[in-house]
Amino acid sequence: MKSLRTALLAGAVLLPSAVMARPMTPEDVARIEYTGTVAVSEDGTRIAYTTFSRPDVTSGEENGSGSQQLFLADGPMQARAYLPEDVGVSGIGFSPDGTMITYLWADEDEKRGVWGVPVAGGAPRKLAGLEDANVLSYAIAPSGESIYLLAAAAPDEDRDDEADLGFNARIYEEEQHFNRLFVAASGTAEVDPEPREIDVPGHVDGMDLAPDGSWMVVTSAPSTLVDDSLVSRKPYIVNLVTGDVRVVDTPGKIDDIEIAPDGSQFSLIAGVDVNDPAATTLHLVDAATATYRALNEGAAEAVVDTEWMADGRLATIVHVGAQSVLRFYSDDGDMLREVDPEGLILTSIEHGGNRLVTEAHSPSHPNELFLFTGNTFQRWTDHNPWLAEIDFGTQTTVTFTARDGQAVEGILIEPVGGVDFGGAPTILDVHGGPEAHESNGWVTGYGNPGQVAAGRGYAVFLPNYRGSTAYGTAFSKQHQGNYTDPEFADLVDAKYALAELGYTDPARVGITGGSYGGYATAWSSTYNSEEFAAGVMFVGISNQISKMGTGDIPLEMYNVHARQWPWEDWTGMLEVSPIYYADRADTPLLILHGEEDTRVSPTQSVELYRHIKIRRPDTPLRLVFYPGEGHGNGMAAARYDYNVRMMEWFDTYLMTGDRDAPIPGPRPALELGEDEEGGED
Repeated sequence: MKSLRTALLAGAVLLPSAVMARPMTPEDVARIEYTGTVAVSEDGTRIAYTTFSRPDVTSGEENGSGSQQLFLADGPMQARAYLPEDVGVSGIGFSPDGTMITYLWADEDEKRGVWGVPVAGGAPRKLAGLEDANVLSYAIAPSGESIYLLAAAAPDEDRDDEADLGFNARIYEEEQHFNRLFVAASGTAEVDPEPREIDVPGHVDGMDLAPDGSWMVVTSAPSTLVDDSLVSRKPYIVNLVTGDVRVVDTPGKIDDIEIAPDGSQFSLIAGVDVNDPAATTLHLVDAATATYRALNEGAAEAVVDTEWMADGRLATIVHVGAQSVLRFYSDDGDMLREVDPEGLILTSIEHGGNRLVTEAHSPSHPNELFLFTGNTFQRWTDHNPWLAEIDFGTQTTVTFTARDGQAVEGILIEPVGGVDFGGAPTILDVHGGPEAHESNGWVTGYGNPGQVAAGRGYAVFLPNYRGSTAYGTAFSKQHQGNYTDPEFADLVDAKYALAELGYTDPARVGITGGSYGGYATAWSSTYNSEEFAAGVMFVGISNQISKMGTGDIPLEMYNVHARQWPWEDWTGMLEVSPIYYADRADTPLLILHGEEDTRVSPTQSVELYRHIKIRRPDTPLRLVFYPGEGHGNGMAAARYDYNVRMMEWFDTYLMTGDRDAPIPGPRPALELGEDEEGGED
């Protein structure tokens, strides 16, 4: 028996991987880990990173949100956990001398503060913090003698006392409490008990300290309102010696800021005007004059992240359509060279001592850590080795021509095993924004059917329809002032293009998406109902008139989407609302929404549900609310539940093509494991 068992095991090792492969499941999605954040010591000798994961509720772990665990990387596939597994950290970095890994953490009943753990070994200790509020981010001065703290607002003790007595009325949008900026003494064993507050304008949400420690850039909005954070946020140059503050008067959205090694300038990713849907253009800002200039304005691309190298070069991640490149600029803004990562989708970069580390994903794995060696990217982590078991559907990019001649690109996942004659049932997975884009990398998630659907025999197409980024500002503006067309016409054109290419059965095309992708799903399930056999809508828009009055970004909607107010054309705004066409709604529709969503009010889902229920009562329809969730599910159980319900709905209506099939039971078939005592959860 022993020899037979040995032979069988040896044979198993030698078998092709496809024999051992299996399809991906919602349970797999629930346990995926990612590289979280990365930090490199100033001299480049040490690399720290975090892993990000959520509790695996399918195996009996207690429900919760995500957490990050700290690791120190010693080499490719070699890493050491630097803190106990239950110590969830954020904001990792290194002390200026490289002897400590620093991070944000809350110790028991204390507020979140700055902590450090010696690289050479030893107990962690608190470096700085406040008694009355959590530290949100920090920056350590080059000397190590002070730490700058961006902290939450101070508690309103009088207001808390009133609430304890039952007087808890809240005044909408008026009770605003701004973040604060402090500097604390450091470099000693004792924590500074009284950090000094620094006067900064508005509600500060980010900071970057100059290499010599004499000044910093903070990003600030005039209020705590989400709308202001999108349309009115500005960079401010703060002189830490004199206290002088100067604004960089940018016209639109802003994103990543990085200060050059010599302190003369900083890079800024920003929009080119107030109507630019997204911050995707690279700028250089003169620190002395606060003037700025764009380096790649008008290019069909999106700059995602930047890092200044010690030798003065500026490294940038640029997404060009569905792909990415690593690009280097001189300190004068001249492009030096580009490096093709050969199938990797780069998402972030960090550096130290000219050593460059990136996070990247691909069609076969989520975000992992890679070291850039000069011409190639060396993989350093493998958080999900079990992915080697998965039989993946082939993933490629497809470009089609829309009805008006515009080229539109998207990501296609073929069914595992290929496409049968006549085409496969196909799910259009439509991203939100629409100022976002899909890359040809890891595209499977709790709300993205991806490889789970491919394993069940579906094709999945993720279109970068009009309004998407990474194709240039002009492309991302094409939908403005004209909701639904051409942006949602692109979705119908994608269906027929995929059918003509032989991938898709045109009678079995479904659609899903969240936020603006939820709007696309609602529109496709009403106005274009004859084109789509099933829909799964998440936190989506159904009424453009009431959306303006119930969401938290009315000005952003005006600037980069509608370009008009509802009262300027009540009828026109109603005619681009899915509720207006509920009488056409023959598409079986599953609607899901977080009950605490402030971006798109849950009433948007209720409106569509009620209109279809009354006007098309025979259409299969269900509305699911997630208590405690906002504009996207954060808790592990809610995410898993969503994924199972989505696939169950598509299996019922799309796979079969039967729009009259009975609605699935109210509780999905969750595959839950056992807890430590052996009982089922």
